[in-house]
Amino acid sequence: MAEAATDLLKTADGRPLKAALAAAQARAKRRAFLLVLPLLVFVLLTFLVPIGYMLKRSVEHDGFAASAPALDAWFAANPGFDPMNPPEAAYAALVQDLARMQTEKTTGIAGTRINYTVPGTISLFKKGAREAKSLAPPFKEALIAVDADWGKPALWRGMAAASSKYTTEFYKVASDRKLTDEGWAKGGDKERIYLYLFFKTFLVSGIITVICLLLAFPVSHLLATLPMAKSSLLMILVLLPFWTSLLVRTTSWIALLQEQGIVNDLLVGLGLITEDGRLTMMYNMTGTIVAMTHVLLPFMILPLYSVMRVIPPSYARAARSLGATSWTTFRRVYLPQTLPGIAAGSLLVFILAVGYYITPALVGGADGQLISNLISFHMTKSNWSLAAAIAAMLLAAILVLYWLYDRLIGIDRLKLG
Repeated sequence: MAEAATDLLKTADGRPLKAALAAAQARAKRRAFLLVLPLLVFVLLTFLVPIGYMLKRSVEHDGFAASAPALDAWFAANPGFDPMNPPEAAYAALVQDLARMQTEKTTGIAGTRINYTVPGTISLFKKGAREAKSLAPPFKEALIAVDADWGKPALWRGMAAASSKYTTEFYKVASDRKLTDEGWAKGGDKERIYLYLFFKTFLVSGIITVICLLLAFPVSHLLATLPMAKSSLLMILVLLPFWTSLLVRTTSWIALLQEQGIVNDLLVGLGLITEDGRLTMMYNMTGTIVAMTHVLLPFMILPLYSVMRVIPPSYARAARSLGATSWTTFRRVYLPQTLPGIAAGSLLVFILAVGYYITPALVGGADGQLISNLISFHMTKSNWSLAAAIAAMLLAAILVLYWLYDRLIGIDRLKLG
């Protein structure tokens, strides 16, 4: 009956009221969509597309496949070949491709691709390509006579895997595994650098997060309880780092903490240390932690302040009036109400610390480097695909952390302001 009555109602221009309401809602939805469309396009172009390209690049590399079509076809036709003893036909296809590489000047590309999993193969490919046109059957004996490494099973395993444009080899390398004659195996102690740097990065990020929390909690409480005029002045001091270049802030710490810097000069002047006993606080992990704590501290203060400023002071007074001590009041009344801010600030600082690059690069030295510095190295000087694989693993670890946060605390309790 109500629906029939609605159908009978009409607007001033004679249209059914129900249809007019539906059209108005549709217009409102289109208007809202058009308002957020620029932001959606911006996020898509600057966030989702680069991440998608990175994930694609981490499993894609055609440096060898495009340069060795004959061997690629042989591998495709013989998927179960024995790398311990490749047949003459495989060597014939390899010699054909080496001659082609020499003509098309692609030897370095193909050799570099195999070198990612079998180190030392760039020079091997260049030597083989130079001699390829002069080799005669049997090609297996001829090529091994040029260099015995052409008979190594690990090399053939690497070429078989690289013959496909898509591969998971870079994730294996990023997991500190190496290709041997028997297949993929755990690398030696000197070769386990990636997982160590992952662990080191997360450990340092956790330490920085804890330090930021310990420093930010009293500052945030002071901001939340001071009169507005004093609170605003203190907030300006907190926000001041945001208005200063990150490069300037980082290099300032170099001037402060180096052995001939201001802090050491002050300690020597006060007689606390001798001239020969100056502290080494720069180009090591100490410098990285100090500088990154300073840079990331505001990201902890702001979420805490946003939660603390809405906590009524009457709660603490009521607890004390009921006989609770100051410690009990803090632990059972005040602290639980700040947990959303603590969780939000800790998550924000930790995620930012995990991906920081500039500060560790400038003040960390060899001892203070994190996984982001290794990603940058491979991206600019070594292997784009390996850099993408390491970055993808880092992204997966952050997503797992975010998932654990949602399961244990709840993302609905996240408060940033």
